[in-house]
Amino acid sequence: MLMVPGVALGQGHAMHTDKVIVIAHRGASGERPEHTLLSYTRAIEQGADFIEPDLVPTKDGVLVARHENNITETTDVANHPEFAARKATKTIDGETMTGWFTEDFTLAELKTLRARERLPKLRPENTKFDGQAEIPTLDEVIALAKKASKETGRTIGIYPETKHPTYFASIGLPVEQRLVDKLKAAGWDRADAPVFIQSFEVNNLKKLRTMTKVRLIQLMAGAGGPADGAQPSYKAMITPEGLKAVATYAYGIGPELTMIQPASGPATTLIADAHAAGLKLHPWTFRAENFFLLPSYRSGANPAEHGRIKEEIEYFIGLGVDGFFTDFPYIGVEARDAAAGSHGRAGG
Repeated sequence: MLMVPGVALGQGHAMHTDKVIVIAHRGASGERPEHTLLSYTRAIEQGADFIEPDLVPTKDGVLVARHENNITETTDVANHPEFAARKATKTIDGETMTGWFTEDFTLAELKTLRARERLPKLRPENTKFDGQAEIPTLDEVIALAKKASKETGRTIGIYPETKHPTYFASIGLPVEQRLVDKLKAAGWDRADAPVFIQSFEVNNLKKLRTMTKVRLIQLMAGAGGPADGAQPSYKAMITPEGLKAVATYAYGIGPELTMIQPASGPATTLIADAHAAGLKLHPWTFRAENFFLLPSYRSGANPAEHGRIKEEIEYFIGLGVDGFFTDFPYIGVEARDAAAGSHGRAGG
C-alpha cells in the first residue's frame, strides 16, 4: 500500500527515467569528521555523485565548509588559548547559543584549527581522524570535485547549502554573491552544471534565481518554518498550492525523511504532489545508526548500532525519490543499484 503513490507515478513518468543521485551528506560523514577534505574524498571514492558543503563566511568574507558557523563542536577551537576571548553568545535564527563563530575569525585564523568528529558517542571510530584536517574553503571543495572528475571519469558535483543567509546579511556578510561568483569562476552557471544550491530559507533562493542558472533546492523540515519568515511553516509549503509556488523559483525540494514517511503509518502524498508540481525530491538524511533510522529499520536497542539503512533507502527509492542525502555514500550507491535492478529503472 505504501508503495502505490511512487510506483504509480514512476510508470512512464519522465523524471523517473533519470538516475537517482547519491548526495554525500557533509561528505562520507559516517566514516570521517564532517565537512573535511578527508570526508569529501572518501565520499568520492565510494561513488557519490555529489558532495555537500554547508557554507558559512569568515570575518574576511571567505566561504568555508561547516555545518554551522558555531564551530565549538566540530573543531579544536576550545583548545586554543589565543582564541579564548572570541567565545561569544549569539542569537541566530531565534536560537541563542554560546561558542566560537566563523564570522569572528579570518580565514588564516580558521586554518590554524583542526576538525574533529561531531558525534563521538555515536561514531567513536571517526575520532581517530580528529586533528588531521583543516576547515576547507569552497574553493578547495570545488578544486577537489574537478580533480576527482578528471581522475575518475565521473562527473562529481557539489551541492552547497547557504546557511543562515538572513543572519549573515544582517551582519554585513551576505553569502549569495560570494557563492555565485565562485561558481561562475568554476564555469558553473548553467542549468545542467553539476551543482545544486540548497537553502532552508525562501527569499535567498528567490534572489539566487535572479543571479544564477544553477538549479535551486528548497529545503524543508518536518517542524518549524523558514527563518526569513517568508512562509508561515514548511507544512504550509507542501500543500499542492504551496508546492506550485515553490516551483516558480526552485528545481526541487529537499524534505526531511519523515515528511515522506512518518515514523508510523502510511507514506504521505508528498512525492506525488511534488512531482505533479514539476519538482524533484532529494530527501535528507539516511544514516546507518539506529538513533536516526525509522523504527521499522532499526536493529537492536543500541542507538549507535547500525540498522538496515540499505533497506530504508531502497524503500524510499521505490516510493519515487529522485535523489537522497546520506552519511554513508557507499551504502547509498549499493541501494540505488539494487533498486535499479529490481525495478528495471534505466540507469537507476
